[in-house]
Amino acid sequence: MFESLHCLLKNFTFVVSVQFWWLSSVFCGIIICETVYKLTGMVSLMCFKGYGNLSIAKKIEWNNSEGYSDELIINRTSAVSETVLGISIGYFLSDLAMILWTFPALGGLEYVLHHGLSMFSIFLALVSGQGQIYILMVLFSEITTPFVNLRWYLDVAGQKSSNIYIWNGVALFLGWLVARILLFIYFFIHMAIHFDQVKEIFPLGFYSMLTVPPVLAIMNVIWFWKIFKGLIKTLSKARHRQ
Repeated sequence: MFESLHCLLKNFTFVVSVQFWWLSSVFCGIIICETVYKLTGMVSLMCFKGYGNLSIAKKIEWNNSEGYSDELIINRTSAVSETVLGISIGYFLSDLAMILWTFPALGGLEYVLHHGLSMFSIFLALVSGQGQIYILMVLFSEITTPFVNLRWYLDVAGQKSSNIYIWNGVALFLGWLVARILLFIYFFIHMAIHFDQVKEIFPLGFYSMLTVPPVLAIMNVIWFWKIFKGLIKTLSKARHRQ
């Protein structure tokens, strides 16, 4: 009886500690996101003369491990992966809140859809412990975000004709090509090769894997086409100025 009680308490303690870890990760993501926005505002106020004249909406926008060799790929988790997923939820929550608060100044329905689908997928992977490797692949595509933000900053600051705007456009194009086009192609190939394991994911997670990534991929292709046209336009203007 005492052994059963001890086992029950041990399992309860484990569940509580895991949930606390997830919750801490989410709040950590929110804090990090807010800190970045505040620091960006402080630096921008010192470096850009026109920053103080921006509207509130524009200021807001300015501003697996060892031991798993025998585990199925879709079941592999680690403290690092769960922390990254928790932080990501915090980031998307903070960013989505600012988008909705100033809607549609900071982004239209496509951004709301993107953030909503991302948080939904991350939440499923975090709670179930399945498919985290694929969610991390998709999250890697967010590496292009700094280039997107810098492009917006330079546009608002009236520096569309500067060299840094041109080079940032080239970096955004190449980064988007690698992180949001080629990586997604690898994602789908990897999932097809390991589809026998993907089918082992619980039903809601399985059907989400079949629907959410394709939707995000289509959005990435549409945005990539816009980035490509914008880059060509910028390079043409720069050539005429010379």
